Formats: sequence, C-alpha cells, structure tokens
Amino acid sequence: MAEKDVLTFGYSPCPNDTYLFYGLAHGRAGTSRARFRVELHDVETLNLKAREAHYDLTKISIHAICHVLKDYVLLNSGGAMGKGCGPLVVSAGKLAPEQLSGIPVAIPGEFTTANLLFQIFTGGSSRVVPMPYDTIMDRVSKGDIAAGVIIHEGRFTYHLHGLNKVIDLGEWWEERYSLPLPLGGIMIRRDLGKELHQIAEESIRESLRFARKHENEVWKYVKENAREMDDAVIRSHIDLYVNEYSENFGSSGRKAIYTLLELGHACGFLPGVARDIFWNE
Repeated sequence: MAEKDVLTFGYSPCPNDTYLFYGLAHGRAGTSRARFRVELHDVETLNLKAREAHYDLTKISIHAICHVLKDYVLLNSGGAMGKGCGPLVVSAGKLAPEQLSGIPVAIPGEFTTANLLFQIFTGGSSRVVPMPYDTIMDRVSKGDIAAGVIIHEGRFTYHLHGLNKVIDLGEWWEERYSLPLPLGGIMIRRDLGKELHQIAEESIRESLRFARKHENEVWKYVKENAREMDDAVIRSHIDLYVNEYSENFGSSGRKAIYTLLELGHACGFLPGVARDIFWNE
C-alpha cells in the first residue's frame, strides 16, 4: 500500500453525506487500513477544490468529472444516484417547461449536475445565473429571478416558500432514458494507486454499513450539520439519497453516468468523455 498516514476527504454537510461518512469521520469504520481527515463544504465548493486536486478523496458533482480526470478517478461507492431524486425547476408564478430556455434561471453552481441536466433539457440554450443553492428559493419567491433549479432538501420544502414546480428534471430523465439519475460521486487521486483506491472504496462501504446499524449514534452528527432542517425532512433526505447505489453504482449506474456525460457533450456543453473514469476500469 502507498505510504500515507491519513487520507484527506471533502464532502458536503447534507444528511446523505454525513450519514454515509460518519464512520470514516469518527474512526468507526475503515480504521484497520486507512484513516481519514474530513472537511465539509457545499458541493460547488468541492467541485472547485477538485479542480485544484485539493483533497485525496472528494465528493463531486457528476458534471464536474470531465474537468478533473487528470488528477482523479471515480469510486463505485459513496455516490448519490437514484430514482425520484432529481433537481426541480420552480417558479413563483405559472411557467411551462418550454418557456425556460427564454428566461434567466438560477442554478446552484456552474459545475453542478443540476446545471448539466438543465442544459441537456433545454438543449444548451438556457440563460443561467449561478448562486448558492440555499438562496435560490428565497430569490425566486421574492421575484429577483423568474425560476430556479433547486437541489437537496429543496424538493421537500419548496412549497413552504409559495413556489410552483415547473418540472422535475429527475422524472424527465428517468422517463426519457430509463436509467437512475447520477448526481454525485466520490473521486480519489490517481497517484494514490489501486491498492489505496480499493481500500478507500471498501472503507466507504464499511461506513455505510456502520450507519445502518448505529443510526442513533450517527443521527447527532447528521442533525448538527443539517442547518435548519426538521427531523422529517432529514429522514426523507436520507431515505431518498442513501440507497442501493450508495454501496455500488453497478452496471446500470455506470451506464447512467456515461450517458449523462455523453449527452452533455452532444449538446456542446461538455468536452469529450474519457473512458477511464472509474478506478477499476
């Protein structure tokens, strides 16, 4: 194994990440073969840090993968993928989906998968305005911008802001391509070598299994990082985003990732898609 005492790991404060990675952050999983020092940031900050190869491991939007492959490869575990979990486009007034390409639309970051999916939906013709994900619903409800693409807990709370759903982009994706929607994944530095790649992947799976067996212990960590979410929203968030694909993308998950990136390239939004995205390809 490569000689490295501690692996640095960046992930988000969202409940699915803090639930999944509690065991690694607190030395309750993976400690026999690897130790981890963690930092928490919103996903767009992590996307930007990955472009500088800041961490040994990092959560990243699937959209951002094409921009960091010189330094990183993708693990099969720890990602965010599923069905019924995609970003929503919301507005304060009534809007039809076909109107979205002609108006400014807030997005939760240039390199988020939400932006990539929105660009694919609109054929790359949309006028987007990046802003912090947790400000979008407020800005739309105040009329500062006509519509916004919301992620994370927003799908459970947008109605509390008096907003209307224009389209569920995840639902559109699933109906059109019959695949789970890939939102995020865990990248690991290429230069760590395949043995550490495998150890990190297995450690993440151990951490997930630990969380499922010790939810009462994990809950406090999840809760303290979940900002102002109430318990029901946190529970819904975990139940939606932590699923079979969290342990292993599998063949359908890999196909979904390549399909999303290839569609982004086809609409002129992404560079060509490499075929060595995963550490064990």
